[in-house]
Amino acid sequence: MLDAKLIRDDPQRVRDALRSRHSSWDVDAFLTADLKRREVLAELEALQARRNETSKAIGELMKQGQADKASASKEEVRAINEQIAILESAQRATQAAVDELLATAPNLPDATVPVGADETENVELKRWGTPRDFDFEPQAHWDLGPALGIIDFERAVKLAESRFVLLAGAGARLERALINFMLDTHADAGFKEWWPPALANTETLFGTGQLPKFEEDLYKTATTSDANEGCSLGDKVCQTAGKLYLIPTAEVVLTNIHRGEVLDASQLPLRYVAYTPCFREEAGSAGRDTRGMIRVHQFDKVEMVKFATPETSADELEHMTLEAEKILELLELPYRRIVLCTGDMGFSATKTYDLEVWMPGSNDYREISSCSDCGDFQARRAQIKYRDPAQFKGSRLVHTLNGSGLAVGRTLAALLENYQQADGSVIIPEALRPYMGGLERITAS
Repeated sequence: MLDAKLIRDDPQRVRDALRSRHSSWDVDAFLTADLKRREVLAELEALQARRNETSKAIGELMKQGQADKASASKEEVRAINEQIAILESAQRATQAAVDELLATAPNLPDATVPVGADETENVELKRWGTPRDFDFEPQAHWDLGPALGIIDFERAVKLAESRFVLLAGAGARLERALINFMLDTHADAGFKEWWPPALANTETLFGTGQLPKFEEDLYKTATTSDANEGCSLGDKVCQTAGKLYLIPTAEVVLTNIHRGEVLDASQLPLRYVAYTPCFREEAGSAGRDTRGMIRVHQFDKVEMVKFATPETSADELEHMTLEAEKILELLELPYRRIVLCTGDMGFSATKTYDLEVWMPGSNDYREISSCSDCGDFQARRAQIKYRDPAQFKGSRLVHTLNGSGLAVGRTLAALLENYQQADGSVIIPEALRPYMGGLERITAS
């Protein structure tokens, strides 16, 4: 969530920043709504002060035995109370209008983010590894897996629908091996492992920015009839209260572990990691990557999340991205790092690096990790603060970061394609063999 004071104090900066990311969010509509809110609030506070003064005067008149004058003043207080009730209702409505607008405003790009219209203007920063030269025509993983008997797309459709995956035998074990390998690697680097719920409530999804904007992209449960009582997140969000959502990423639950808390500066940075299944009802652009394991409705992911001070979050983003790259390097998978331009960034991010792994089956790079610094955007929504008495009074918002370390299914697909052999078998990279019971090769037999 953007800082309302920033929008009021420097609206042109906000307009320019949002224009660079091709957002249609209306700064002027916010300013108008916010001005109305402040006018109503000022009128309400003036009436409350007048009521307090009149009530105090009534007490003095009663002490002086001037009951007639006190009676007239009591009538005035009753009239004021009626006006206050009307203004309190108006104040709630104007505050809700402001909250609704703020809830749908995307984050502002960092000054170091390249300006661009879409993914074609992302900037490549580095490449690691050399794509392998095959002496045969390499197959895509959606052909390799079924031929080996380790991926069954047809039965997955029978069990659920299209864009679900059924893994078998060595394929299932490879998925599990990758999860454990990633978790162990990140834990060894100082990340604390968590095992969070795979469902989340409205407040949790609001905190990381999935609600209200992306409500239609989420798998959800039914709503209880009285769930929105006492909800204070705006009408659109409160309409979803009482639902539980299947999480689209562990970022959602890991970030909200500290929702509504004030951390101590000595604890920061906090580095968390978790494996979760992830669910997305809208699995990407229509007609793009519809085959195989690249864009599916349910997938496994190991996710990293950090809580940092504003002064250190940029460095923490670099370190987090290196941590994701380490997994690819240990698996000896060629990849490249790109920085997303303003027009391709996610809703909550202020800066994002994508890692793209080489896929021989399609002769191209495909996204396998996205590492983002969200600044104080999510922390303002979730009210996550920190205290450092030696540096400042009170508390300040932390900065939150998140990154895939990695998307497990896509990693499995990349391994199949990069390590395939002419006879259709697949070599297991050395780093994974201890997790595969020493298995060195997957064969159809």
